[in-house]
Amino acid sequence: MTDDTAISLLKQRTIGSSRQVFVRDTDIPPNDPNTTPTSSLYIHIPFCFHKCHYCDFYSIVDRQDRQEAFTDRLICELRAQVSRCELLPIRSIFVGGGTPTLLAPNLWKQLLSELDSLLDLSLIRSGEGEFTVECNPETVTEEIADILAGGGVNRASVGAQSFNPVHLKALERHHDPDNVARALDRLGNAGITRRSVDLIYAIPGQTLEEFDHDLRAALSLPIDHLSAYGLTYEPNTAMTARLRRGEFAPAPEDPEVAMYRHGLSVLRERGFDRYEVSNHSKPGSECRHNLAYWRGDPWLAVGPSASGHMNGWRWKNTPRLDDYLQQSDDGFAPVCDLEPPDARRSLMDRLMTGIRLREGLDASEMLAQAESLGAADRLHSSATYAENAGWLQAADGPRWVLTDEGFLFADRVAGEFIGALIDRG
Repeated sequence: MTDDTAISLLKQRTIGSSRQVFVRDTDIPPNDPNTTPTSSLYIHIPFCFHKCHYCDFYSIVDRQDRQEAFTDRLICELRAQVSRCELLPIRSIFVGGGTPTLLAPNLWKQLLSELDSLLDLSLIRSGEGEFTVECNPETVTEEIADILAGGGVNRASVGAQSFNPVHLKALERHHDPDNVARALDRLGNAGITRRSVDLIYAIPGQTLEEFDHDLRAALSLPIDHLSAYGLTYEPNTAMTARLRRGEFAPAPEDPEVAMYRHGLSVLRERGFDRYEVSNHSKPGSECRHNLAYWRGDPWLAVGPSASGHMNGWRWKNTPRLDDYLQQSDDGFAPVCDLEPPDARRSLMDRLMTGIRLREGLDASEMLAQAESLGAADRLHSSATYAENAGWLQAADGPRWVLTDEGFLFADRVAGEFIGALIDRG
């Protein structure tokens, strides 16, 4: 396969606007009769001990001089957010970063205590809900694992990326591969039994055999979920700058596609189902929080650079810790991007994320929403085009679901859908 659109689906993309405005969270309408209750929360902890060269998530090298101020500010924002919204018993919390497990143990205790007092965590405590924390294998101590488990955390995602020191060095990823297993064991011994590992493939110089070794090393560990992402060269990352300087060549397309297909085959053999383009799990172990994103459910978000979605509004907190730490009277954080409700954009987002899922999209629902925008015929034509190309099953419903080949063209299919919805008036 040499079609230059095939690889694009293998990348995780951030959906949202790049325009920069400066408003405060209070500009987003608070509770009203049309408020949609939410049961999901994202928390962003930005501290890292090193900035990996491929990473485009907001993070800063931790000098351990602002952790306490950050935690106080985070709790203040959390209280403000909770006071504004109608909350159901919490079904999912996801703490990302950065390196959340770099936060000091006493500050983790403070944050977890606050979450317990502000939120109804009964579903999480019963195991029906999910509380995930991202972990770097170098920072999972027995103390941290015990504190997380005692505070209700029942799922952990450990960033392995590779078990090959050469490829970890290429990513500027600083951890001992052996510490992945140690971290998972410490988490399991503390009672966090739902565990996931992240891998990256198509690293410059990586062979299919080396990726196979990474896969099998991960699958030898006590995990029920694995995320495998093709290396993406995002703007404004150190790795992209090195690429532009000609310091290395990216992996060719055909080997990357071969790695994706090989990974799917190996994971299926081991009982891991692909439920999203890059995510695989044993039955019932899907990441429920990420499913809420991909299904377009509302969620709250706190912390610098955190993005939220409520009542059709989307916003992103400032991605600068100095700005985030500035205290407002009402407790809300400064926002660098704000999008009001928009039916066309909302449907575009739903199509873009939902088509990535194994469950696909309800065709009748999507066409009904497109009809209100005068675009139903064009959207149906796009689905028919994708079906004829062998990428989509059942263009006439009841659901639009990608074929195995279609998963290699998910971004192309989403692009066809979005093109059909562009306002041509």
